[in-house]
Amino acid sequence: MATAGTSTTKPFARFEWMLAGRYLRTRRREGFVSVIAGFSFLGIMLGVATLIVVLSVMNGFRAELLNKIVGINGHIFVAPIDSPLTDYDEVTKRIAAVPGVRRALPLVEGQAFGSSPYGGSGVLVRGVRGDDLRKIENIANHITQGSLQDFDAGEGVAIGRRLAESLSLQAGDTFTLITPKGAATPFGTAPRVKGYPIKAIFEIGMSEFDSTFVYMPLSEAQSYFNRNGDVQLIEVYLDDADKVDQARAAIDEAAGRPILMTDWRQRNRTFFGALEVERNVMFMILTLIVLVAALNIVSGLIMLVKDKSNDIAILRTMGATRGAIMRVFLITGASIGIVGTIAGFALGMLFTLNIQSIQNFLSWALNRQLWDPTVRFLSEIPAVINPGEVISVLLMSMILSLLATLYPSWRAAKLDPVEALRYG
Repeated sequence: MATAGTSTTKPFARFEWMLAGRYLRTRRREGFVSVIAGFSFLGIMLGVATLIVVLSVMNGFRAELLNKIVGINGHIFVAPIDSPLTDYDEVTKRIAAVPGVRRALPLVEGQAFGSSPYGGSGVLVRGVRGDDLRKIENIANHITQGSLQDFDAGEGVAIGRRLAESLSLQAGDTFTLITPKGAATPFGTAPRVKGYPIKAIFEIGMSEFDSTFVYMPLSEAQSYFNRNGDVQLIEVYLDDADKVDQARAAIDEAAGRPILMTDWRQRNRTFFGALEVERNVMFMILTLIVLVAALNIVSGLIMLVKDKSNDIAILRTMGATRGAIMRVFLITGASIGIVGTIAGFALGMLFTLNIQSIQNFLSWALNRQLWDPTVRFLSEIPAVINPGEVISVLLMSMILSLLATLYPSWRAAKLDPVEALRYG
C-alpha cells in the first residue's frame, strides 16, 4: 500500500519541503551541523556581496577614468607629416564636418615650470581657442573660480584646482611660466619667463589633471612655444568613443593632406589593459570565497546524512523513494546557497549604492583619510553596477551551491535502510 501511495507522489511534494525545513532548524543534538550550515550561509553571502562590490568599483574606475581621460584628451589625434600644420583652421573645419565627429580643435602643447611666490611645479601647457575650451564639458562645467568669458581676448590662463592650492593662487593672481626654449640670442637660447593672470580655476575631479594642466589662448601658446603659426596636432572628439575604427578612414580623407593618426586606445593601452587584468584576477580570487562556502555545504550535508541515517531508513521502509530522499537533501543544501546568494545580493547592492557615504563615515570614525586622491587618479570612489555581471555572479553562486548538494544527496538516496537500521 505504501509503495502504491508513494508512486503517485509528485516530485518536490509538500512532505519533502517539510523534512528539509526541519533539517535546517537548529537542534541541540545537531548543533555542530547547524554551525557548519551557518558558516556556509555567511561565506556565500559575503562572497557574493564582495564580488558585486568589487566588480562595481572596478567598473566605476574604468568608466570614470575613460570619461575623464578621453573627455579631456579627445578620441583621435591628427598630427602632420612632411610639413607643419599651418593650415590647421581649414583642416579642422573639414574634419569637424565628418559624420560622427562631435568637434575638432587645434592644439599646441608643451611642458613648462609653473611658479608663484609660494612654490613651483611642473605643468603641461595646452594652447586652445576660447570657443573650443568652452565646448570641453569636463572643463567648462567645472569652473570653481573665475570665468572662461573673453578667454582669447587677454593673456590669461586657466589652471586646475590642485595646482592652484599647491601654489596658493586664486583667480586674478599672477601665475608665472618658465620654459627653457625661449628666444634665441647670440649666447644661445635664453629661458622664457612670463607671468599670466589666472582667468579661471577648474576641477575635473582627477588629481593627475587638476594638478598639472594649464590652458592658455592658442595664439599666446604659439608665441610662447615659438610655433611659427602652426599647431602640433588636432584633437578629434567623436559621438561614440568605441567607433574609432569607423571614423579613421573618413577623417583621413577629409584632412586632404598627409597625416598620422593615433587614438585613445593606443595612448592608454597599457593603463586600461592593466585595469582589466586586475579586474579579472580579483574576480577569480573572490570566487574562491563562494567556492569554499559551497564546499562547507558538502561537509555539512554529509554529516547531516550520517546523523539522519536512521530517519532515512525509516522513511524508506514507509515507502519513500530514493528520488524523494535525494530531493529532501537537495532542498536542504540548496536553501543555504540560494538564501545566502539573495542575502549577498542585497548586502552587495546596499554597500555599492552607499559606498561613498560608508567611506566618509569610516574616515570620520577612524579619524584618518582612507581615500587619498593625491595618490590615486580620482577624488572619490566610483561604482557602476552592471546588471549583466550581477546576474552572472548570482547564477554562478546558485549553480555552485546546487552542485555542492549533489554528492551528499546521492549518498543519502543510496543508503541501504536494512544496514542503517541494523547498525544505527
